[in-house]
Amino acid sequence: MEAEGGSLVLALALAAGVLAQSIARHLRVPGIILLLIFGAFLGREGLAWVDVSSLGTALFAIVDFAVAIILFEGGLNLQISRLRREEQVIRRLITIGPIVTLVAASLSVLVFLDWSLGLAVLFGSLVVVTGPTVVTPLVRDMRLRPKIKTILEAEGVLIDPIGAIIAVLTLEIVISPEVHTLAGGLFQFLIQLGLGLSVGVIGGLFIGQLLRFEKVVPHGYKNIFTLASVILIFQGCESVMVHSGILAVTVAGVVVGNMKSPVERDLREFKDQLTVLLVGLLFILLAGDVSLEEVKHLGWGGVGIIVSLILFVRPLSVFLSTRSSDLTIREKIFIAWMAPRGIVAAAVTSLTITAMESAGMAGGSGLRAMVFLTIASTVVLAGFTARPLASVLGLRLPRRDRIAILGARGLGLLLGEDLKKAGKTVVILDSDPKLCHHAEEAGFPVVFGDALEERTLLRSQIEMVGVAIGATSNTHLNGLFVGQAKSLFKVPRAYMAVDEFDEEVTPEYVLRMGADVLFDGAHDMERWDVRYRHRDLVVENFSFSTPDENESGEGNKTDKNRPLKSGEKFVILSIRREESVFPMYFSFRAKKGDVASIALYTPERDAAELILKEAGWLKKEPEMIEAAPE
Repeated sequence: MEAEGGSLVLALALAAGVLAQSIARHLRVPGIILLLIFGAFLGREGLAWVDVSSLGTALFAIVDFAVAIILFEGGLNLQISRLRREEQVIRRLITIGPIVTLVAASLSVLVFLDWSLGLAVLFGSLVVVTGPTVVTPLVRDMRLRPKIKTILEAEGVLIDPIGAIIAVLTLEIVISPEVHTLAGGLFQFLIQLGLGLSVGVIGGLFIGQLLRFEKVVPHGYKNIFTLASVILIFQGCESVMVHSGILAVTVAGVVVGNMKSPVERDLREFKDQLTVLLVGLLFILLAGDVSLEEVKHLGWGGVGIIVSLILFVRPLSVFLSTRSSDLTIREKIFIAWMAPRGIVAAAVTSLTITAMESAGMAGGSGLRAMVFLTIASTVVLAGFTARPLASVLGLRLPRRDRIAILGARGLGLLLGEDLKKAGKTVVILDSDPKLCHHAEEAGFPVVFGDALEERTLLRSQIEMVGVAIGATSNTHLNGLFVGQAKSLFKVPRAYMAVDEFDEEVTPEYVLRMGADVLFDGAHDMERWDVRYRHRDLVVENFSFSTPDENESGEGNKTDKNRPLKSGEKFVILSIRREESVFPMYFSFRAKKGDVASIALYTPERDAAELILKEAGWLKKEPEMIEAAPE
């Protein structure tokens, strides 16, 4: 079967790209591995269903726009506060690193293949980049220590636009190697950097500011507004100076990602999904255009170059870029090992070969085969060896087994006590020194400071936290805290206390934030803090049975799946189900045998127990608590 027309080719590439990455997710292997396999299978060396030539010049527009969006999304996830801490190493990796890689990789080609100097230098310029679409998922899944994670993610994103500009400059010099071309090329390189940086900053500020005002960009249009703006920034820069747009959109992503937009979470999720779609599309298209015969033709010389890139070129680049830094030898070894090439290398290679063919320069097919062999080899190597190497070098964080609770008061401390008794490691965060002191006396590790500041979260060892809980009397603060924990530090589970449900704050709204409502519903946290201070609380354990099995004998029809109306007489703190203990949350549905730890308001204790009994919760032996000192 041959696909007729570019539309069918695009449809096949999109579908195959999503399918390949879905399978890769289930198999827990880098998606790019299966994308390369699918692309080769559907391309001209396989079924020939994906015929890239049918797209004509439209291919370049697709590649340009897709790369722009991918790099914007990469910039969106870079936090400036983290970059500053590793500024020296990152700056050297994206300045000294490309130069060392270009020179050393070019020499490797001259040693192992019978290529001209110009073709060797072109290859060196095309492999200076790493692959953020490969590196970022790998380092996130591995749970690397923050320093290494930040360095690798930042290098992957920031080196791509610089590498693309270097590749274009190298191509112009190779095609026209006159002195004036070299001087003009260097001047153009500086202009491209300046234009990309300035337009990126201005464009990012423009997008970020407009996203703050719903009167300007209506609700539901934020994502498509951002997408359209990114493409406009990219194409606007390209129309002024070719290949400056790729840097502009990367910088714009960094700016927008650090402006705390009210739609930040939705925007990140939208861009993540769009990036998956576009990465799949590009790799299927570009891998489908590679000839396996050309790859085989490289022979052992191609293998020698790959070995040289992995064992000589990358380590040399990293060690020269990180000398005099505070990185340990283990950290340098791991950074040197992590250099998978990705979509930008593939995309720029295709554009370079087209320019070579237009200029009548030979060697394009061999260059494309060598770059794709590099991509496939480095991705497979990183995908299968990075995790065990990080473990051997001791660079992975322990598993996420901590619970962070914001709010050293009332119900937050009671919940913390329950979880601590169950063997959980609980850390308390608060900005009130008196409350922090009381929590320390209760035996909790305590972090004093503003929990919305990254340095405070880092002091709480947030990278080891698996559950983040906002338990203050300020619903907005609770939401900001769990939002920071999930978006910046990828904490898997989050709960937030809600003072009351209204038109803005609903259970559905909290779920869209990626969290759950803490306890059995909305509660007046401030009132419970007062009760805690006045010793008007008792904590008791209740076991769940279906309503018709309880001791009332009245065969009541209480719906066990209906949220309880406590009337502030009680709060369900935590649930024990078999060997598991976890915080109570609004959407939780009890099963027979569950045991709940419940805080009861002493003056209304009998009424509270009656409500609980009718719902199927039968009291066990009470457990009195020590209330806070006056």
